[in-house]
Amino acid sequence: MDSPVDKLTDIALVAQVVTLHNKRAFDTLVKKYQSGVRRFLLHQTLGDSQLSDDLAQDTFVKAYTHLSSFKGVSAFSTWLYRIAYNVFYDYRRTHHLSVDIDTVEMRQRASAHPDKALQLDLYKALAQLKEVERLCITLQLVEGQPVEQIAKITGLNLGTVKSHLSRGKTKLATYLKANGYDR
Repeated sequence: MDSPVDKLTDIALVAQVVTLHNKRAFDTLVKKYQSGVRRFLLHQTLGDSQLSDDLAQDTFVKAYTHLSSFKGVSAFSTWLYRIAYNVFYDYRRTHHLSVDIDTVEMRQRASAHPDKALQLDLYKALAQLKEVERLCITLQLVEGQPVEQIAKITGLNLGTVKSHLSRGKTKLATYLKANGYDR
């Protein structure tokens, strides 16, 4: 969650980009949010690092080209995550992306690297969720976004976000317990 100082800093950087065409100011924003956006998209794509990197790049291109539409009503991070989600959603819709986590390539990577097995199990667990549940869970548990921010990012009502979080957490817990993660 952005502090008031972070929010003001981001607004100042956005103003420099929009009014002065200061590309270094935008680079500062990219460096600040790049890891979070990539991680968010990695979880939405269930571990497809190539795709998540491409989507992150598209996110920052869209953010740059539409920066003048940022009004500062919400935090810059909220606005940026909304763009990232829209980029992912558009990609998924136009490419008819299916949620198939149990591919041969993923199993080979997991067997070659034991730490990847846990990661693969996490992505399999996330694959059990509906897309909107995975979105809400990722924003809260991975990105640390409060429920109110998740509602702004997703455009969902607060109660709907809470319902998706509750159902998603229950599904995750059930899946993980059934697969030996009962601690």
